[in-house]
Amino acid sequence: MSGLLTVEAATTLLYSEALALDERRWDDWLALYAEDAIYWVPAWKNEAETTTDPNAELSLIYYESRAGLEDRIWRLKSGLSVASNPLRRTTHVISNVLLDGTGEDGSVEVKASGVTHVYDPRRKGSDVFFGLYVYRLKLLDGGWRIAAKTVRLMNDNIPAVLDVYML
Repeated sequence: MSGLLTVEAATTLLYSEALALDERRWDDWLALYAEDAIYWVPAWKNEAETTTDPNAELSLIYYESRAGLEDRIWRLKSGLSVASNPLRRTTHVISNVLLDGTGEDGSVEVKASGVTHVYDPRRKGSDVFFGLYVYRLKLLDGGWRIAAKTVRLMNDNIPAVLDVYML
């Protein structure tokens, strides 16, 4: 849908994001995001619809900029996040990547499906989170960056702590 971004390039970016999370390369992961990137995991209002306004309704996770993500990663790296100590081990699986439109600002909407297998060494158990991802990718400084990521978490009955690196 865009003469600049191909499905292959978008898929590579999404795979790179997933692998950076799995390998705990936090700085590489953050570098994929634009400074003003929005990261949002809306809550479900009912069985058919999620919240639509993160400023007025409940969200599972919401960061208005990369600075919020940077703060979260700082807490993970520092060990000061009791809820994430020890860190869970993850394996992300991304599929069904589709370019879904171009914005007036040249950004491209990309949709994908995602599954993350999460192992919790504290309780020696596993969880699986799955959902639909909607990205807005923007060309910045010669490379594509994530300007927004929304995760529609399909299994929102969360048996453990939920964090950005698990989605």
